[in-house]
Amino acid sequence: MMTTSGRALALALLTCSVATTASAQNAVHIRDNSFLIEEAYNQEWGVVQHVFTFQRMRGVRGWEATFTQEWPASAERHQLSYTVPMQRSAAGATMETGVGDIALNYRHQLRMPEGSAAAVSPRLSLLLPTGDERQGRGAGGVGVEVNLPLSVELSPWLVSHSNLGGAWTPSARNAADDEASEGSVFAGQSLIWLAHPKLSLMLEALWTHDQSVVGEDATEWQRGFVVAPGARAAIDFPSGLQIVPGIAFPLGIGPSDGERAIYLYLSLEHPFRRR
Repeated sequence: MMTTSGRALALALLTCSVATTASAQNAVHIRDNSFLIEEAYNQEWGVVQHVFTFQRMRGVRGWEATFTQEWPASAERHQLSYTVPMQRSAAGATMETGVGDIALNYRHQLRMPEGSAAAVSPRLSLLLPTGDERQGRGAGGVGVEVNLPLSVELSPWLVSHSNLGGAWTPSARNAADDEASEGSVFAGQSLIWLAHPKLSLMLEALWTHDQSVVGEDATEWQRGFVVAPGARAAIDFPSGLQIVPGIAFPLGIGPSDGERAIYLYLSLEHPFRRR
């Protein structure tokens, strides 16, 4: 028979367990951007986000980086953003650094039934020819890109993100000034394990099928497939500022076999007006 002190200890442990479970279920988890895959959560009203990324391929001179700024537009359902890519690559015997094609983005978060575990936010982007195609940093013409991100909360601790999209540049140019219509399609999937309210372990996969100009009115298709394990963490401040650093290691598979890279991520999110 359990003694009085034993029953008291068991009751205390049970109470502690229930309280811990309830606290974990009510905790606010990271809802930050993924790395290679786009999530379907728009910016909260009154909050702006600044995202920096950096990627370097193993065995390749140079690097690629981006800066993205996301703003809610009149309500959380509407989001405006822009992305500025930077690239450092070999140009003959020298290394050149410059801006790529800037993207102007609009996302519309669709209305879902109350209590739905899914979010859908179609995106339309205008691609501006700000990069130098002679240095391999741009498409040489105005283009458009669409993407359909779908985010689903599979459980309190597991979230999936799915992407399907493509891009089209009707008058793309290459370094030799050849012109042709250029397109691409892509699909991606990720699983985010919320190991802690402030720590996410991530596994992302991205498949691409891109056209490139190889001659006048001539293009060539190229496939790519990478899998990227990674992690991100959140640091919150009383002012409302949230800093989210992250790291991933993209690995080429199939048509991209042998490719290895390191991917660094940094997000700064803060309110710009009173809520």
